[in-house]
Amino acid sequence: MGAGLLVNIDVDDLEKAVAFYRDAFDLEIGRRFGDKAAEMLGSSAPIYLLEKPAGSPTFTAGRQTRDYGRHWTPVHLDFVVPDIRHAIGKAQAAGARIESDIRAEAWGHIALLSDPFGNGFCLIEFVGRGYDEIAR
Repeated sequence: MGAGLLVNIDVDDLEKAVAFYRDAFDLEIGRRFGDKAAEMLGSSAPIYLLEKPAGSPTFTAGRQTRDYGRHWTPVHLDFVVPDIRHAIGKAQAAGARIESDIRAEAWGHIALLSDPFGNGFCLIEFVGRGYDEIAR
């Protein structure tokens, strides 16, 4: 059996994060873990929102600290949606920032956004056979 997947997102305001991911992506709270963590369900993998203060160390031996301004990371989330324009409107109303226009590809449409905590994500609307349109 393969490994399971959990998504963890550090945020500086748990209640604001719960509201954003609920309103932008129709996720629901599964469980709360004290007042500093919440499980959001409704996606293909559970998303855990973890409140960590800005300026706190990113890991024990690291010198880097958490910064919730827009930042780059080599790992990001793609949310697959049935209607990208509608999804952009919902995400923006919930507090997302739009970072690119919708781009058409052979497999569908993609738009780049960021959440209120500086984390980038993409919205993807597949068309036709999705990624199979370009798979070999």
